Order: sequence, then C-alpha cells, then structure tokens
Amino acid sequence: MSVSAATAAPPKKKLSPRKRARRIRIVQYVVLALLVVLAAVTIDGRAIQQVFFRPDLIARTIGPALGMAFLNTIIYTAGAFVLGLALGTVLALMKLSQIGPYRWLATIYTEFFRGLPAIIVFLAFSLLGTALPGFTGFPFPPYGTVWIALGMVSAAYMSETIRAGIQAVPKGQIEAARSLGMPSGMAMQRIILPQAFRIITPPLTNELVLLTKDSSLVYVIGLTTAGYELTKFGRDLANTTANITPLMVAGFCYLVLTVPLSYLVRRMENRQRKATR
Repeated sequence: MSVSAATAAPPKKKLSPRKRARRIRIVQYVVLALLVVLAAVTIDGRAIQQVFFRPDLIARTIGPALGMAFLNTIIYTAGAFVLGLALGTVLALMKLSQIGPYRWLATIYTEFFRGLPAIIVFLAFSLLGTALPGFTGFPFPPYGTVWIALGMVSAAYMSETIRAGIQAVPKGQIEAARSLGMPSGMAMQRIILPQAFRIITPPLTNELVLLTKDSSLVYVIGLTTAGYELTKFGRDLANTTANITPLMVAGFCYLVLTVPLSYLVRRMENRQRKATR
C-alpha cells in the first residue's frame, strides 16, 4: 500500500435525509427571522397606520352604511351562486348528452364565458337598455342584473366541476339502476347527481369564495347608495376622505366572509380524504 493512500483522509459521512431536512428547516427559519427583523427596522409603522389604518376613519367607516354594503354583498353572491349552480347543472348534463347540438351549445357557452372577463359581462348587461330600446331592465334592480350577469359567468365554471363530479360516480351505479327498470333521467336525478354533488361540494364551496370576491365588480353597472356592495362603499368613502382606510375596512369584511368558507372547504376535503382511505 502506498504512503499517500495510507494517509488519505477518510471519506466524509453523508447526512441522513432527516438531518438534511432539519438543517434546511433551520436555514429557512433563520432567513425568515432576518426578513422580519429587516421589515421591523425599515418600515415606518406610524406612516402605515396613517395611510391604511387611521383610527378616526375606521370609526367613521363602521356604521349602518357598511352593514348595508355587507348585506348587499351577501345577497349578490348568494343569488348568483344559486343561478350559477342551476344553470351549471344544465350545462353539465348537456355536455354529457348523446345529442350533438346540446354538447356543442354547452361547449360554446362555457368556453365563451370562461374566456371573457366578468367585468365585460357586467358592462354589457348595464348597456342592454341602450342596445335594446324596448328592454326595461331585469326584475328586482339592481339585484336581478347582478344575479344574472354574475350567475351566467359562474355557471360556465361550475358546469365543468359538476361534469367532473358526474363522471367520477362509478358507472356501475347507473347500470344497476337501469337493470332495475329505472329510466335514465330518474337514475340521474335520484342516484348519480346526489353522489356527484357530495364529491364536488368542496370545489363548489371554493367557487362561492370566488363569487364573493367577484361581486366587487358590480360597481360598473351603476349603483345607488342603497345598492352599494363593500368595494363600492369603501372606494367612495376612500375618495371622500383621501385615505385608503375605508377600503381596508371593506377588505377586512371580505375576509370575514371568505375565511370561514375557506376553512369549511379544508374541513370537507379532509373528511373526504379520510373517507376514501
């Protein structure tokens, strides 16, 4: 054996995956702590408070008008969700139909409204009276306009979710129903759709969260004070006070609506995951 080989340093021992992961976590914690310290040193907290969280403007924003805007946001979202769910179910069944024109119409509808920004749909609906002189408007203004415009957009997204849920139901379910003499329509209504909606409840709840945020676009149709939703209310008050604090309060109200829904989605997903194990 040569002298060089005898005196060579022994090879370094490799870290186990657990120790490597522990070191990576430590590095991440150190980097995060440094970022927090850097933010605390460089950010002027008083200036942020004056721009975003002025106490006097928070007190001025919170009141009956904010409560009305909060309620309007819920009404806009709920009505659009119900309409979108009903229309989305019809579109999903049309896409799964054996009749070609039904599939073509459903595909054209979903691709059109999924590719079109929701704000364009709102603008188009707000100008229907100009384009159609005999058109007097939708019932229950402005709620009817918002429900139909936002519901038609959400239906395009919900239809794909519902279609996927229907296709996720085992084919043996409908075959068993047909073997018992049940018509295909009744089998779809009583057996397939209930199971499909149990499967797609989490993504539909997530769609409700997105609808809540999309309701902030209704300001483009022109609203009276009684029809203000949270974003319109916050923007007008922010313009009046030349400060963004009212808009931040309105944003917090959206969190009051969406955070519980997001938590509900996670709970339902975990429950479904445990049920399929």
